[in-house]
This record gives sequence, C-alpha cells and structure tokens, in this order.
Amino acid sequence: MADALPSIPWVLAGPILRQCTPTRLVYWLAVREPALLRIRINPEVGKSRDLEMAPGEPGCRILTAGMHLHYLLIDLRFEEPLPQDCWIGYTIALQGLSAIDGVWLECADWAPDLCYPGKRSPGFVLPSRIRSLLHGSCRKPHDAGGDGLIEADQLLESLLAQDTLCTGQVPVSEAPDARPAWPSVLMMTGDQVYADDVAGPMLHAIQQVIARLGLPDEPLAGGELIGAPTAQLLYRHPAGFYRRDTLLPRQPRNYALIEVLFGGVEKPVFTTDSAHNHLISLGEVLAMYLLVWSPALWSQIDLTPPANLDAGALKLYHTERDVIQEFVAGLPAVQRLFAHLPTAMIFDDHDITDDWNLSREWEEVAYGHPFSRRVIGNAVFGYLINQAWGNHPDAFDGQLMDQVQSSLDTPGAEAHEALIDRLLRFDCWHYSWPTQPPLVVIDGRTHRWRSESAARKPSGLMDWEALTDLQQTLKGLPAVLLVSPAPIFGVKLIESIQRVFSWCGQSLLVDAENWMAHAGAGNTILNIFRHPKTPQHFVVLSGDVHYSFVYDVELRGQVRGPDIWQITSSGLRNSFPPRLLDVLDRANRWLYAPRSPLNWLTRRRHMRVIPRKPDGIPHGRRLLNGSGIGLVELDLEGVPWRIRELLSGGQIVSFSRREEESRWD
Repeated sequence: MADALPSIPWVLAGPILRQCTPTRLVYWLAVREPALLRIRINPEVGKSRDLEMAPGEPGCRILTAGMHLHYLLIDLRFEEPLPQDCWIGYTIALQGLSAIDGVWLECADWAPDLCYPGKRSPGFVLPSRIRSLLHGSCRKPHDAGGDGLIEADQLLESLLAQDTLCTGQVPVSEAPDARPAWPSVLMMTGDQVYADDVAGPMLHAIQQVIARLGLPDEPLAGGELIGAPTAQLLYRHPAGFYRRDTLLPRQPRNYALIEVLFGGVEKPVFTTDSAHNHLISLGEVLAMYLLVWSPALWSQIDLTPPANLDAGALKLYHTERDVIQEFVAGLPAVQRLFAHLPTAMIFDDHDITDDWNLSREWEEVAYGHPFSRRVIGNAVFGYLINQAWGNHPDAFDGQLMDQVQSSLDTPGAEAHEALIDRLLRFDCWHYSWPTQPPLVVIDGRTHRWRSESAARKPSGLMDWEALTDLQQTLKGLPAVLLVSPAPIFGVKLIESIQRVFSWCGQSLLVDAENWMAHAGAGNTILNIFRHPKTPQHFVVLSGDVHYSFVYDVELRGQVRGPDIWQITSSGLRNSFPPRLLDVLDRANRWLYAPRSPLNWLTRRRHMRVIPRKPDGIPHGRRLLNGSGIGLVELDLEGVPWRIRELLSGGQIVSFSRREEESRWD
C-alpha cells in the first residue's frame, strides 16, 4: 500500500441504496481499493441476515477505474423475503484485500454522519404500497438557490424524530393535519449531474481527483486536431478552463458542431447557460459523480484558482467558488439521504450534453465527428456505471460489464470505442420497479421519433416502437407512476413559443423538447392514455423545465378517460429566471384563460386541464420557482391526496386544485 494511501478516504461515495424489493437489495459503493464486504441486514421484525463476500463473487461485481477508484456493485438476493412496512437496519463493513491485521472498518469508521439521530445504523423501509414519494430533477452545483436533497434529508430526520415510518391508515381524502408517511422511493427525474455546465472550481476539483485517484490518461479521438491528443494535455491546455468551446476542430461544419455540443448559439429566452467547461474525458465524468454525491474527497481539494486565468475568468472563478463551498457543506446530508431511500434515476440532456438528440440534424452533426462522439459517449459511459446499473441490473449482462471493465482498463483504445458504439445503440435504459402502484420510467432521449420531413424539426420524445412497448407494459394496471423527464402536459404558452421557433428552423434556440412538438409522438401518448386497458389513474412525474407545477387532466372522448396528474418538480438545485417566468406565467393564464378566444382557437388535444395553484404565491401565478423537491402522497388506489414542494430554506408549498380555472384544450 502506498504511503499516501491512508489519506485517501476508504469510501469515496455511497452507499447508495438503489432497487429494493423483499427478495433483492441493490447497493452502489465507490471505494479506494478492492475490499471484502460484510453486510448485516437487521429488520425490526424477523431474523437478521449476515453475508460476507469478496469482489468478483456472485452478488458483488467490482469495476476498477483507476489505481484508487473501484466500484462495488452489490446485488443481494434472498430466498426468504424481507419483511415489509417496518424499519430494516443495515451495516456494511469493509476489509482491504491487502490488510494483514484482519480489521473490519464499520460504517461508523468510514461514514460517521451516515446515521440519523437515535439510530445506530442506516436503514430503509420496504412498503407494501407506496404511500408517499420524493421526486425532483436538475441539480446544478453552482446554482446559489439551495439544494432540494438537503430538504429531503431533513424530512427523513423529522419523520424519525416523530417515529413516523409506515404506521396509521392511508387517507382517502385530503387531511391537512395528517403526518406524511416515510417516502417509499426517491425518484431522480433527470440532470443528476451537469456534464455540459461545470463551474471553474468544480472542474479544478475534478482534475485534482483524477490525479489523486490515479485515473489513467485517455487518448482523445480527434484531439490531435485541437492540440490536445490526450486528456492530460487537455487539462494543461491554455483553453482548458472557461474556453473549451474554442478547442473544436476547424472543419466545414464547425459552426454547427459548436451549436450542437457547446451551446455556441445564444438562447436568450429559455436559458443563458453556456458549456465552456464541458466535461470531455471519461476521468472527468467519473470524478464529477464522486464530487456531487459525497463529501469524502473534498477535504483533499485545494480550490486556489489555477494559474493563467485572465481577469474576467478569475472574477467568475471566485464567485463560483463561494457557491461551490456552500454546495459542499450540504453533501453529508445528501450522502445520508441516499443511504436510506431506494433511489431511482433516469437521464435527461444535461447528464450527457445540452439538447441531446433534439433533432435529426443534431444527431448527424454530433455523432458524425469523432471528438463530439467521444464526449457524448464518455458521458453515457459514466451514466451506466453511476446511475443506470442500479436502476435495473438485469439489463446489463456479464458480457457487457466485462466490456465496461476492458474499456476502463484502456480508455481511448479500441475496446473503449467499441463500447461507446454499443452504448449509443443500447435500447434498455428504460425500466420498471414492481412497487404498488408500479413505477414505470421511460427513456425520452434515445428512442427518438425523428422527423422525416426536415432534419431541423424536433424529434418526438419516443418513437412508435417504444410507445407500443410502453402500452404493453401499462396494460392491465389499475394505477401507475409514470416517469417522463419532460412533462407530457406542459405550459401552453411556452410550447407555443417553441412551436413558432421550430417552424422557423430554430428549435435549438428554445430547447423545443416537449411531447406535443412532434405530432406522431404526442398523439400516440394521448391514445395510450385513452386505451381502455391502460390504467385509470396516471401519476406523471416530470422535471426538466426549472420550475414546478401541477395539472389535473381529464381526456375527452366517447367514454370518460383516465384521471391524470401531471406533477412537475424542477429543479433540485436550479431555477428559472424569475422575471421571465413571471411574465410567461401571467401571460399564459391571460392568453389561454377558459374563455379566451385564443384558447378556443388553439384547442387540439381534446382534454380538460385543471391547474393547481401553489399556495402563497402571488395572484395570477401558477408556476412555482425555486430549488426544492416534490413530495407526493397517495391513497389506497394510487390517487394523490396531497401534493407539495419542499423548498430550500424550509418552506413547504401545497398545490390546491382550481376547478373554476379549468379549460378545454
């Protein structure tokens, strides 16, 4: 063991609790060296389970990404089911394979803040039915608005202090004084990381982690044309901070490539973010996840500005550093939250790059150049290891995971390129969890319904085949929790603006990604809702837009359609420009009021939309702005009886149905 190794934390990130059922527990853990595991599962009701396993044995796959970065992918199976509706404590002890003293490091040794007050170990609850859940999207570390995951952690601490887990009757109607139940799942609906929008201090920290953990260098496809043929040369390049967009090769379609990958085009209406520190190498992507999910490595980081920043970049760096330091202070709470709630995830564009697969033209340009293809492929690679595997381990067979390890061994080599080719064709990112009601998570990014009439037109979020498969998944279910990162039922004015820009061939200017932007995808998803054998209760959980809202939707037809709740919570750590949102929100309510001629002239979907007003916001507003996390509580039939947003700073906002403001659309 190297002399410097003891100063590297034993556990770099985790444990993160992922898919959980009475017969299966899935954990994700990042450690500094391969380790033996001793896991104890200790339910309040029934017998304890004790397991010991070594990396590589059944139930414990190890992925080695560098000298001091190893992922333990733990998949425990039980013939005798674990009990439901009770507290189940667990401990994970580690022993290095090179240890000669036989000492086991318990949770308290490597994560002393992992337990809630009054508990001797972390734990979880396996519910027989989902009574409540938490959901949110869009967590950008250098946004100054607070962190919704910290609010979720505070909720769990308060529930434990009140001894509120899963006891009591489920309300069938709203009861304002009812205590919330222990959440059954934490649903992360997209943009868990921002690979395309990285603060200077975060990028500086990422590069220190790469060196500290001994992550290997990576030859960069196309990098020789920009003076950075390898990742290490990129890190030392004069344009490596705040000017990475200038590194793109000067080729005939260069301006299109800048627009597609680095946000070179101005977007004054919906986003002002740029991607001048876009993550490029695989090592950068892997380090980013460690730094946004865990406090462990931050004590190793020196945030003194790097040399050679000009005056403007230096000023920006200092501003961002203050926000990043506040973000880091909240990471112990985030680590504790992940250790206690089964956490489901799905990508959206910023997990990979802005406007990912927005149009056929976008795909042709981005995948047609080796440099941008590598950038996108590395982000998808990182998503597989850090997010996708824990959603649905069965989707990733041994042969694929062996290919993952080969690529980690020699990043940039032939195996790496072959894996990227495979991942860009992979079609099983979507998944379902067998909860009650079932959690069905769709992939709205790689199953796109591409326009055949014009390459610049926005693609549909899912193609015909994927939507047909979704319908088969939903048939026969009385109720469902359907996760669509982009809202299925959005704000009509904003969608109208997007439609106008798309008609002019400028869909990239306004992020024109909504279900109704593509007639085929929009009509097909509505037909799925109307199908007589699909659920009567749809709770649609969404994010993406950087504001929160709730609509109750009733579909018209010869027979009454299902009850649909469009519940959007965004962002966890992000928000919309306040003045712009105020204008759009008020204009939407005025232009598309129930008796507005414009609303009558633009009806197209044969549905009744009933807004829910966030309590306490100004008159005329229906969109809630601010960082936070959504809390949805369900009755026995899977119907939401209370919908709230836990805002950063402790404010709790309920959404109240406004029947008198309903409109036909």
